[in-house]
Formats: sequence, C-alpha cells, structure tokens
Amino acid sequence: MKFFIDTANLDQIKEMQELGIIDGVTTNPTLLAKEGAEPTEQLRKICEIVDGPVSGEVIGLTTEEMVKEARELAKIASNIVIKIPFTKDGIKAVNILEPEGIKTNVTLVFSQNQVLIAAKAGASYISPFIGRLMDNGQNEIDFLWECMDILNSYDFKSELIVASVRNTRHVIESAKIGAHIATIPFAVLDKMFKHPNTDQGLEDFLKDWEKLQSKLKK
Repeated sequence: MKFFIDTANLDQIKEMQELGIIDGVTTNPTLLAKEGAEPTEQLRKICEIVDGPVSGEVIGLTTEEMVKEARELAKIASNIVIKIPFTKDGIKAVNILEPEGIKTNVTLVFSQNQVLIAAKAGASYISPFIGRLMDNGQNEIDFLWECMDILNSYDFKSELIVASVRNTRHVIESAKIGAHIATIPFAVLDKMFKHPNTDQGLEDFLKDWEKLQSKLKK
C-alpha cells in the first residue's frame, strides 16, 4: 500500500520523505491556509520535495471554474493531481480533464454510489473520507471493503485513497483490505513508528551493554 502524507507543511513532508516511506502528498484549501503561504507557490515547493503525486484542490463550484483552475494548477509541475469535489459539475470536470492528461482525485466521497460513479467517470484517484463516516456512527471499515470490492470487480483505472484517517488502526485496516493508498496526517504517521516494547527493549540492551563495558574495564 502506498503512503501519502496529508499535509501542506514543508517540514513535515521533508521529515517523512527523508525516511523513504512517502509516495505522495495530499493537500486541501484548509491545509494550505494553515501554512499562511501563497497556495500555488506552496504546492510548487511540495512538488520539489516529492516526486510522487501531489494533490491540489480547486475551489470553484461550476464545471467551467473547476476546469479553468485545474489547467492552471496542472502547470505547476508534472506530478500535480487535481482534487475535484464529488458533485455533478465535478464529475463533468473529470470527464474533461482526464482525456487532457490531467490526473484527478475525486474528493469528499462518502458512499459506494459515489465511488462507482467516480470510477466510471475515469478519475485517477477516489478519496473516501472514512473518519467522517466514523464520526457519524457508520462502520467505516465495512464501507472500505465494499468500495474495494467495487473497484476490483471491474477494469477501472481508479486507485482508492483512504482519506480522513483518524488513527493508526485505520491505516492497518486499509492495508488489510488492500486499499491502494492511505493518505495519513503527520501525527498519525509519527505514531506508527512508536511502540513501548521497542523503547523498553532498546533501553534494556543499552543497560546490558554498559554493564559489559564496566566489567571489561575492571
């Protein structure tokens, strides 16, 4: 499973990129606004750090607005992917952009119907928001299983990006299901490195080594 990092923070992206585990980046208007930088320039800097897909989102609501914005965003770098909201206008935009060679990531997806429609429209990526479904009391893991069943049953080109990841369990469940990609917030990704037994084991090994060194000195 590919790991994308869900952030627009350059330091966070660089840290995980240096570990060699990041395959791409997803951003949205909220994440870009948090950084306080001009969005287009921030996306350009992200693309300089990461070779994989970097998602930037349109803010227009009509097909015409989305397509115009998408064409401008696509000029930033060859690895830019355009996040398009799941609406009828958004699906029309996907149908225009994909044949032009502009990759799209259909976002704000919350149902199996929406996954199927986005796949039929030819989206490169589809992003179901499982954390928000969980917040509403829905079984987000069963939902993911059904989404992957739909994509695996037909010759769709779309890759599923598990989005709105709330915890490390969401990442593991996504991997078990066979999801193509999980886009993971920095804080969750950082937690995946940690386990108390690892810390305790390292501490014990170092203590034993120090004891050995003291004996040898005597």
